[in-house]
Parts: sequence; structure tokens; C-alpha cells
Amino acid sequence: MKIHEYQARELLANATVPVPSGAMVETVDAAVAETKDLLAGGDTLVVIKAQVHAGGRGKAGFVKLVRSVEEAREAAEFMLSNRMVSPQTPPEGLEVTRLLVAAGVDIDSEFYLAITVDRANGTNTLIASAEGGVEIEKVAEETPEKIIKEPLDPRLGLQPWQARKVAFAVGFKGKQVNQAVKTMLALAELFRSTDASLVEINPLIVTPPDESNPDGRVLAIDAKFNFDDNALFRHRDIAALADLSETDASERRAEEFGLSYVALDGNIGCIVNGAGLAMSTMDIIKLHGGEPANFLDVGGSATEEAVTEAFRIILGDDKVQGVLVNIFGGIMQCDTIAKAIVNAAGTVGFEVPLVVRLEGTNVDAAREILRDAKQELPTMHAATDLTEAARMVCSAVAVPG
Repeated sequence: MKIHEYQARELLANATVPVPSGAMVETVDAAVAETKDLLAGGDTLVVIKAQVHAGGRGKAGFVKLVRSVEEAREAAEFMLSNRMVSPQTPPEGLEVTRLLVAAGVDIDSEFYLAITVDRANGTNTLIASAEGGVEIEKVAEETPEKIIKEPLDPRLGLQPWQARKVAFAVGFKGKQVNQAVKTMLALAELFRSTDASLVEINPLIVTPPDESNPDGRVLAIDAKFNFDDNALFRHRDIAALADLSETDASERRAEEFGLSYVALDGNIGCIVNGAGLAMSTMDIIKLHGGEPANFLDVGGSATEEAVTEAFRIILGDDKVQGVLVNIFGGIMQCDTIAKAIVNAAGTVGFEVPLVVRLEGTNVDAAREILRDAKQELPTMHAATDLTEAARMVCSAVAVPG
């Protein structure tokens, strides 16, 4: 699960990580009022940012620095009346309904700081770089030596000595070091306590020196958080932060029925049980020249009703020109799938080719159910193995070769 930047800032502030003051607004008038308050409080620069789950906001014109109420009104009117289009959005862009209005700060230097799950090493890992303010993927590709990685002990977490080592390694100096260390330790605790899969501050900045802070202040001015969906049941406060308008409607429907569904760009719908088998199914479809339209794992204990809903979701996608059902029956019994196929034929209807490959628990009963319903399933074809099934569905949707 993702959250917006304004929500991430609030989590950071509650964890004692210094962030500039600001607020989320949903109207132009509210953006103007918040800007007026910040300017009246002594700030000379205000930043207005669109709150959407996509990057590239600055280049798309949806991050604006303003110095007056008039500029704030103009920026807010633009963002709330236009869809944001960037390389990380759909072609039609995303509707903007929320803005973050925050105090702007002068920047002396920028850093990147994150904690994420390092599956290769089997640890949570602190990642830091002096190349803040840019995409970390670009840094990793072009100058990987500028990225510092520090694995976290699974029992002890991030230790102060590790944080100090990283702070010096990326170039913090003087009193900046202790500030950076406190931020790293707070971020590590926040990562642990919320069951996050990613906490990222980009950029973590140092302000220019002044009389009160001769070495500058370390501040988090942009943040990104992802949380483990499987742990949300014990973090109702975090789950409540979800913006359902940013979630695909079909993915929300699937979640209600306990299905794991992700929409993709292809035209071959997939219904599979087990994440590994689902990945293999998508791989073999691509091997034979096709493109999966979705990842859909019905799991091991889905009901007939849930599987029927899976067909509704897939057949409701206009891009789908064929469907491949690949079930290896274990806990999920093949006859449950077969009954769901028949139900879907009656309630939704199959107008596209349907290729079914079933093996495992109750497979003979399942095949009998499908044979008896053959007249109701004129587009259905049975396959004996996955390779044959992939070839059949790719051929049915006219994939070349």
C-alpha cells in the first residue's frame, strides 16, 4: 500500500524527523489561505505539490514554488483543473484532487536516504547517497559507487555506529552528522514499527548555515512510504491512510473477494492459483508471443463465488481477447474452478476464447462438469499441459507465430 507525501510527512514528523511545516488542501481557496498563513508566519517561499501516486511531478509542472498569494492561486487552479501526465502515469494522466502546501526552504546540499527490503541478502537495508533529488535508479545505473548500503541486523535493527558510518560516508559534516544519525535511527524505527516495505526521503537536505545553525539544518522535504499489505491487519491507522481513488477499481473488487489482481497491458486474461504458477503462466504466454492482461491469483482457499468474481473482473476488461485458466489443484479444488467457469458463462458470458488447463485435486470431476456444460461454453478449449494451453490461447487471439 502507498500513501501520499503529506501523509508520509506527518508520519516522519511524529517520529521526530524534522520536516517543513505544511498542510494538505483540496480547493484553490484553501491553498491560498494556507499560503497566506505561511507567508504571514515569516516564510518567504512556499511550495505547492500535487498529491498523486506517481513520480515526475516537477517535470510535469505539478510542483510549483510561489512567493505570493496570487502565484499560489494560479498554481492551485492549474493543478486542480488539469490531469497530470508523466512517464509514471497512464497516457490519460491522473486527476489531482489534493495538494500539499508547505514552507519552502533554501537548500545547500541534497542527499538520498531510504530503508527497504533487500531480498538478495535477506535483510532490511539502509541506502544512502550524496546524489539526492534525482532518481536513485539513475544513480545506480550511472554511478553505483555513490550508493552506500548498510544491512540491518534482523534482531537489533539499525545501530547508532552504523548510522554514523553512513553519515560520514555520504558527506555530512560537523553538527550535520548527529542530525543525520537521529533521522536515520528514527526512519529505521518507523520502518520496523509500521511493517513498511519502503521508507524513502528524497531529498534529505541541508540548509545554508545561519547564526542559529552554523552547520545548517537537516530536513526531510519529500518522502515516500510503501507498506506490506499482508501486515495491514495490525495497523488499522496505516490502512486508514489509503486513498481508494488512486487504486484501480478492479483491484479493489478483487481485494474484497480475497483475490490478488494486478492489471497489465496485454490482451490475454489469466486465472491461476499460486503466485509462482501465475508468474510462470505469464512467462510462458510471453514466450509464445502473447501479452498477459493481468496477474490474478485466486489462492488456495477461494470460494466458487470468489472465482466467479475473478471471471467478471477479467471479462470486464475491454482489452481481453482471450482467457487462460491454469489450475493445479491442491487446497484449491479443480471442481470449484469448473463450477465457477459454468457460473461465469451463465452470468457474464464468454464471447472470447477460453483455454482451460486443470490438474490435481478433483480434476476428473472438474472435467466432467465442463464436458456436461459444453453447450454453454462454445468458446472453451481444454489443454492437457501448460505449454499446449499457452500455444492455444496465443493462437486464439491471433498472436503471430
